[in-house]
Amino acid sequence: MEGAKFADNYQEVLRSLKQIYGQRILEAEKRYLFDQFHGQPLRASDFDAKPMVLLLGQYSVGKTSFIEYLLKRPFPGQRIGPEPTTDRYVAVMYGDEEQTIPGNALSVDPDQPFTGTNQFGSNFLNKFEAAKCSAPLLKNIILIDTPGVLSGKKQTLGRAYDFVNVCEWFAGRADMILLLFDNAKLDVSDEFKDVLLCLKGNEDKVRCVLNKCDSITTQELLRVYGALMWSLGKVIRTPEVLRVYLGSFWDRPYKNQDNAKLFKAETKDLLDDLCSLPRNSSVRKVNELVKRVRLVRAHAYIITHLNSKMPMLFGKDSTKAELIKNLANEFLEIQRLHGLSPGDFPNVERMQADLKLVDFGTFQGVSERIFQDLNQAMTGDLPKLMKALNPPKSATEIPESLNPFPINEWICAEYLEEAKVIFQKAKPNNLGLLSGGNARDPLMEIGTSMDDLRAVWDLCDFEKDGTLDLEEFTLALYLLKEAKQGAGVPESLELVHIPPGKRKKFSPQPAPGTPSKKR
Repeated sequence: MEGAKFADNYQEVLRSLKQIYGQRILEAEKRYLFDQFHGQPLRASDFDAKPMVLLLGQYSVGKTSFIEYLLKRPFPGQRIGPEPTTDRYVAVMYGDEEQTIPGNALSVDPDQPFTGTNQFGSNFLNKFEAAKCSAPLLKNIILIDTPGVLSGKKQTLGRAYDFVNVCEWFAGRADMILLLFDNAKLDVSDEFKDVLLCLKGNEDKVRCVLNKCDSITTQELLRVYGALMWSLGKVIRTPEVLRVYLGSFWDRPYKNQDNAKLFKAETKDLLDDLCSLPRNSSVRKVNELVKRVRLVRAHAYIITHLNSKMPMLFGKDSTKAELIKNLANEFLEIQRLHGLSPGDFPNVERMQADLKLVDFGTFQGVSERIFQDLNQAMTGDLPKLMKALNPPKSATEIPESLNPFPINEWICAEYLEEAKVIFQKAKPNNLGLLSGGNARDPLMEIGTSMDDLRAVWDLCDFEKDGTLDLEEFTLALYLLKEAKQGAGVPESLELVHIPPGKRKKFSPQPAPGTPSKKR
């Protein structure tokens, strides 16, 4: 029921956002040539898109392996190697059948949020594709794999499109930006520096992942972490410290077990962060539209201001050159006249470069109605929508009635400590999941039959992925002991034999909003 309420609320927010954009903002963008400076108008697919996670980093830091680790399976067309293997942008998306979709076809699909990539031309679209597969995680998010950032002259020779501008476009539409490093690649190259600088305005989305940490000792890890923070501090100048997740994100045993407990805790935090994206998506979309309205309003004031300073007949070229040269001072004048914040204005150097390519004769004058619409969106419509928006619940705020494993009332609680010991001896993987091969022998030691074990496994493996987490393993232990005592294996969890005084039924599927074991 809670999940249904959330879905209804989310859809209502999307409808309201589309209406506000279409009625209050779009006309201002068209009148004042917003698309020539800041990107194409938004489409319905941009509002309806699933949360997007953008992965950035140098080559061979494990971006593609990280995606495989999250999905627990390869995706179509992936290539992994120590050399720069990923030479293209790949949108990893959900699909019932595995397939790849070329970038040119993807950019004209109105149901996908990538129509804006047309602005980068065929050179980019030939290096862009979508990879569809049926991994459960992709039902809720889209993962964007990117080419490894290079250094020196390599990128200028090999890339026929503006790599930094493409990264900036994706960053503006992403819900989370993951910067991946490994312990041997902490330097920030010139191209990587340009990429990090283009993230300005999206710092709240940025997280860092320090990968391959299991290959170094604890003492080395401390020094590597310090060096990473020092390198980032030189480029990303914010008063807040970036969140850095430490670990080794691939499905292999840790090489060095000294920090295994730390890595598991960091992995859990990262997965929780990713799991929160779908539920926070509505808030993020409102926030992004607020930022866009601020930029549209500032841009409109810039265009009308420049238009007012142009002569009617003679000296247009010289006046244009003078205005562009003194654009920083013009920005200050606009801020003073209209009471705008400096943070709402675009980068001066980039605006100067764009203005040189535009005919000032196409600029329109002030439209009081359009500015009233922008102000109404800023001061009325969007704040009202934000106030009406139900705050999304985190995994820890889900009501116990919706949780299939409430701690205090769980009928298997008396087996939990015993199950923990057996579970750890059976060697779960880095995600805390136990495969069937590892779970078989300890469960058979209970004295059950193979038929009972097979039936119990089908009941407890909620996601049908061939693995059990600790809670599911504990449930399996409980059911097998009950079967051994003559209760038999139930046909469903609704028929589980419950000891007197502990009347509590299990739900055969995780409740809406509850993080799955795969996340």
